[in-house]
Amino acid sequence: MNAAEVQAGEEVPVSARRSFLGAMCGSSLGALLTNWTQTTSAEPAASGKARSVILIFNCGGPSHIDLWDPKPSGPDNVRGPYRPIDTNVPGIQISELLPRLAQRMDRLAILRSVHHTQSSHNAGMHYSTVGQPYRIDSTLINPSPVDHPSFGTLVGWLAQRDGYSGSVPPYVITPYPHCDSTVYLTPGQFGGCLGVPFDPFVLDADPNAANFRVRNLSLEASMTAGRFQERLALLGAIDKEGLPIRNAESIAHDAFHARAASMVLTGGASRAFDLSQESNATRDKYGRHSWGQSHLLARRLVEAGSRFVTTVNGRSIIWDTHKDNFGRMEKTLVPPMEQGFVALLDDLEERRLLDSTLVVWLGDFGRTPIINKDAGRDHWPQCYSAVLAGGGLKGGIVVGSSDKIGAVPHTRPISPADIHATVFTSLGYDPHGIQFRMVDGRPMPLSSGTPIRELL
Repeated sequence: MNAAEVQAGEEVPVSARRSFLGAMCGSSLGALLTNWTQTTSAEPAASGKARSVILIFNCGGPSHIDLWDPKPSGPDNVRGPYRPIDTNVPGIQISELLPRLAQRMDRLAILRSVHHTQSSHNAGMHYSTVGQPYRIDSTLINPSPVDHPSFGTLVGWLAQRDGYSGSVPPYVITPYPHCDSTVYLTPGQFGGCLGVPFDPFVLDADPNAANFRVRNLSLEASMTAGRFQERLALLGAIDKEGLPIRNAESIAHDAFHARAASMVLTGGASRAFDLSQESNATRDKYGRHSWGQSHLLARRLVEAGSRFVTTVNGRSIIWDTHKDNFGRMEKTLVPPMEQGFVALLDDLEERRLLDSTLVVWLGDFGRTPIINKDAGRDHWPQCYSAVLAGGGLKGGIVVGSSDKIGAVPHTRPISPADIHATVFTSLGYDPHGIQFRMVDGRPMPLSSGTPIRELL
C-alpha cells in the first residue's frame, strides 16, 4: 500500500493533524512505513554536512528593502527611513534595524534575488515552503490529503524512511502553524500526499507562557512505567482477539499509538520540551517572548535529534505591514526577531552545532518597493530576500541582486525550489534522485530546483 492508495479522496480534519497522536506518528514502525513510501534512492549521500534544519518563518512577508537589501540611492518613496550599515564582512551592508546581525554577517548568506509568482498569503507561504505554486493564488485555502509536501514534511519523511528512532518528533512546528487569521492553515506543512503519519508535531502553545507544558509527553504521577507496559500488553491481547482491520485509518492509528507509547516511556521528548531545564540567563538571552523561546526550543529539539524545526515568528500574518510598516518593524517586529535569531546563532556555535544545523530565515514574499499612502508596503513576490546560516554552507556572502529599487532580480534569480534543493543537498540528499509519489501515482523529486552552488 502506498501513500496514493491510502490517502486519495480522504479529508483529514485540521484538528486531527494537530492532535498529539497524529503528530507523534510511527517513526518506530520502520517496516510498516516503508510500505507507504516509494523512492528511487536509498541512503543520504556522504557529502552532506548538515544533520538538522531550523526554519525561521516570518508569516506575512517581511520587507526585504528595510532589512536585507537596502536601497539608499532609491527615491524617497522607495528607500524608507532606515540607512544601511556596515557589517563585519567588508563590502556587505544591511539595514540599521539589524545591528547585532550585522556583526554576525560572516556566518550569514543573503539571497537577494528570490522570487515567485503568488501574492496571497497562504499561496505565498505554500510557494516558499513547498517550492512550487499552489493551484490557486488565494489566502482562503486549507490543507488537504492531496497536497504536495513542504520541505519540512519531506525532511521528516526522509528521516523516518531512513529509520529515525529519536525520542522527539523528526518534524516540529512551534509555536503555531503557518496560517492566515488562524482560520486558513497553509497547505503543504502537514503530511499531504505522504499521509497523516508524516504530519509534524505542532506545538500549538506559547513556550513563553508561565505554565507552558506539552501535554501527554510523560506518565501521570500515579502511573508507573511497569503498569503502563502491562496495560499496553493487555490492549494488544484484546486487539488480537478481534477481527483484523487493515485500512488507512487502522494503519495510521497503530502507527500513532506505537510512537506515542514509545515517547512516553522513554521520557526523552518530555525532557527536550522542558524549557525549565534552561538557565534564566539563557532564556533571557533568547528573549522572554514566544519567538525567542521557540528558537530556544528549536535548539533543544535539534540537540535531541529532531531533523526539521520551524519557528513561526508571529501567530498569523503578523508581518503583513500594509499600514505603518516602519513603526511596526522598528517597535514590535524586528527587535524580538533579531534577538531570537542572534541568540540561536550564538548558542548553536557555542555548542558546536552550527556546522550540523542549517538555519533558514524566510517569509511568504517581500514587500513593494513603493511606499503606499498609509506608510506601508504591500505584497511583493517578484523579488525578496532569504538568509541561510550554518549547515556547512558558506557564510559572509551575498548571492544575487535586485534592481535599483528592489523590484525584480537583477542578477542570479533564485526560486524557492532552489533554496529547497540547497537544503536537501546540505543534508546529503540528492534533490532530483530521490522521489516520492503524489496521490495520482506521479513520481516527484524532492525538489525541482537547482542547488545554489555558491553556498556549497
